[in-house]
Amino acid sequence: MLNPIMSVAVVTKRLRAFRRSRDGSAAVEFAMIAPMFFALIFAVIETGMVFLAGQLLETGVEDGARLVYTSQTTSAPDFKSTICSRVSVLMDCTKLDIDVRSYDPGTPIAIADPIDASGKYVSNGFVYQPPAYSPTTPTSKTVVVRAFYQWPLFVTGLGYNIANIDRGTTTNKRLLAATAALGPQ
Repeated sequence: MLNPIMSVAVVTKRLRAFRRSRDGSAAVEFAMIAPMFFALIFAVIETGMVFLAGQLLETGVEDGARLVYTSQTTSAPDFKSTICSRVSVLMDCTKLDIDVRSYDPGTPIAIADPIDASGKYVSNGFVYQPPAYSPTTPTSKTVVVRAFYQWPLFVTGLGYNIANIDRGTTTNKRLLAATAALGPQ
């Protein structure tokens, strides 16, 4: 039979050894910071993807605007497919909205904000109005080409939310916009 004093001494000794042991401390520390670390990594990746998609959209609109200005595209679907050929790597082209308008010289250019006061995206005012084509006379109009894409966001918790449409809902999105204006020299 064990001596009660001996068993207390053994228990005390084992508790001291357990307290001094550092086995598993790295795993515990990692478990404490892992959620924040992964949230930061995913937020950086998502922000990078937003910037990459925005740059792709800008490049597609620049290239497409030249085609509109020189009358190489004849219809809205043709123009949209031109942009889609450049952005389809990251974007669903069915969600791409375009707005092409031409303005006479000296006319003020009024561009409406596609996000209303409540934070909703409004695309019902978009048109395709390129300048009239003339094979002999270049256009004297200013052409403004805009394209919009609603980029879905996934990392919106932990105080990081770059949504600018439908913010605070379950469908947080960032509106990517690209604009190009071309006119006579």
